[in-house]
Amino acid sequence: MARQVRDSRLESREARGRLKARKKAYYRLLVEGRHLGYYKGPQGGKWLVRIYKGDGKYLEVTLGKADDHVDADGQDVLSYAQAHALALAYGVNKSQGPYSVADACQDYLTWFEAHRKSVKATKYTIDTHILPALGKIELAKLSVSDISKWHSGLAKAPARLRTGKLSKPKVRLNNDLRARRATANRILTVLKAALNHAYHHGKAHSDEAWRKVKPFRGVDVPKVRFLSVEECARLLNACDPDFRPLVRAALLTGCRYGELVKMEVQDFIVDAGVVRVQESKSGKSRHIPLTDEGRECFGEWTAGKLRGERIFTREDGGVWGKSHQSRRMNEACARAKLTTVSFHDLRNTYGSLLAMQGVPLQVIAAALGHADTRMTERHYAHLRDSYVAQTIRAHLPTFSGTDTKVRNIR
Repeated sequence: MARQVRDSRLESREARGRLKARKKAYYRLLVEGRHLGYYKGPQGGKWLVRIYKGDGKYLEVTLGKADDHVDADGQDVLSYAQAHALALAYGVNKSQGPYSVADACQDYLTWFEAHRKSVKATKYTIDTHILPALGKIELAKLSVSDISKWHSGLAKAPARLRTGKLSKPKVRLNNDLRARRATANRILTVLKAALNHAYHHGKAHSDEAWRKVKPFRGVDVPKVRFLSVEECARLLNACDPDFRPLVRAALLTGCRYGELVKMEVQDFIVDAGVVRVQESKSGKSRHIPLTDEGRECFGEWTAGKLRGERIFTREDGGVWGKSHQSRRMNEACARAKLTTVSFHDLRNTYGSLLAMQGVPLQVIAAALGHADTRMTERHYAHLRDSYVAQTIRAHLPTFSGTDTKVRNIR
C-alpha cells in the first residue's frame, strides 16, 4: 500500500474549515500524474481525483463528500485517509473494467503463492465458493448485504463430493448445521483475507462491507482426537517396520507428516538435544526439544547417514510421498484394533498429553509452531481441567473419620 501523503491543510476537518471557499479545488500530489483534490463550496466540501492523461489534459472525477460536518462512512462521506486510498486506486484496472472481487482474489492468490503454502486448496475455495456468487461485483460496490446473504447461503448449501476432473460436481445431504456453518466460516475467512489484501494495497477505500459481516458463533469448536499412552504403544507395535519411526517421531515431537518426511540428518542437533523444522506450515522454522527417549531414537535413525540425507525413508530407500501415510495408518489401526485415527491425530496426541500434565499453553504453542496461544487454547485448554482435578484430588485433605475435628468459628 502506498504511504499516505501528509497535507496539514486537508487532513482534518478543522484545518479544512479554515480554508476559503473558492471555485478552484485545493490539490495535493500523491504520485506522478495523480492528485487528490478538495473542493470547498458553500454547502460543504467534496473530494476529487485528478489524473493526467497527456497533452495537457486531465481527467477529474468526484470521489465523494468530505467529512466536514458528518462523520465518514467510507461510502458516500469520506475522510482524508479514505479519499487518499480511493484516489490512488481509482482507474487502476481501467483497461479491464472496474476492480472487482475476482480481481482482488487473483491478486491475493498471486501474493499467497509467493508467501504461503496450500495455494491449491485456497484457489479451490475461491473458484468453487466465492467467484460464482461474488466475483463479478465491483469491489467499490460490494455491500454488507451482498456478503451476508452469500455467507448465509453457504450454510444452507449441501456438502460437495469429490469427483473426477471431467465429471459434474456432486453433492450430498448434510444435516449437521454446525458443520455447514463451520465450513461457511472458513470460506468467509478466505474472502476477508483476499479483500483485506486489496484494501491494504489501496484497491478499496473502505473495509466496512466485509468487516461488519461476522462469522457464525459457537460452531468452530474443534473435535480433538488423541490417543492414550496405552493406545500409542498398541499403534506403534502394529506399524510396518519402515513406518514405525515416523509414527514414533510424530509422538515425540508433535511434527506434521510433511515436516517429518522432509527432515534431514543435519536437522537433528545432537549437542542441543533438539530437532529443527526448517520450514513449517507458516513458513517459519522452529526448534523442538527432545526427551531422553527422543534423543536416543533420533540418534539411532541418523546413525551412519550423511548430513543432507533424509532421516525417514521407505523400506525400498525411497522418500515418503504426500499421501503415503494414509493407507499405512489405516492398516496399523486395524491391526491394533483402534478406531481409525489420522496421522495428524498424533500431533494432537502430543499436545493433549502435554496439556494434561499441566504444561503451560505457551510452551505447547512454541513446540507446535503456533503463532500465539489462541489455536492452542482452542484445542487443548479444556484438557487442563483434568490436570487441575487430579491435583486437587491428590492434595485436598479428607474431612471424614474420627481423627478430624471441625471447630466452629464465631
